[in-house]
Amino acid sequence: MSIWNEQKGEPLAQRNYFPELANKGSEVIRVIGSSPEKAYNPIYITLLSAINSAETQIFLTSAYFVPDPNLLSALKAAAKRRVDVRILLPGKTDSALVYYASRSYYDELLSAGVKIYVRQDALLHAKTTLIDGVWSTIGSANLDWLSFLNNEEINAVILGQDFGTQMQTLFENDLKSSTLVTLEEWRKRPISTRIMERAGRLWAQWL
Repeated sequence: MSIWNEQKGEPLAQRNYFPELANKGSEVIRVIGSSPEKAYNPIYITLLSAINSAETQIFLTSAYFVPDPNLLSALKAAAKRRVDVRILLPGKTDSALVYYASRSYYDELLSAGVKIYVRQDALLHAKTTLIDGVWSTIGSANLDWLSFLNNEEINAVILGQDFGTQMQTLFENDLKSSTLVTLEEWRKRPISTRIMERAGRLWAQWL
């Protein structure tokens, strides 16, 4: 309601918008919101902490992927400590600038041992993370500067093996419609593509 009021929405009728709910299921769920008005971004901090604590696997899906230095370092460090880091990204996009900026990080990530998959058959718009099979998050936040610094975002963090198993099944199904990017093939891309990537990288902090 606070965001609705900040955006000058029409006054809402008085009612109990947040009734007390009974416990259901075995998962622990926390809803986290972020706003450019806040001094820090709790979604970003929570995600970064989870990545830094990962022991076995990190499965990320993001429609827009333009990581800041801390997130980039965390993903590379996880791969180097033998965590299975897989990132699923779109092969099609509605923003060419973001698309090429995102691709400018591929070489660095692939060299560190991160696996990158590109979805081929659909316009990917999901934003999910699964870590160690038990820590999951789903929400509106992309892995880019725009989401972390300038947007109003909301994510749910779910702790639980059962939900984690469902998340992994969905992620693996998405991989069946995706192509694995290899470092050898990636470095064969044309110079024109590299120029576009460098141009996109220059705008990273505004994407």
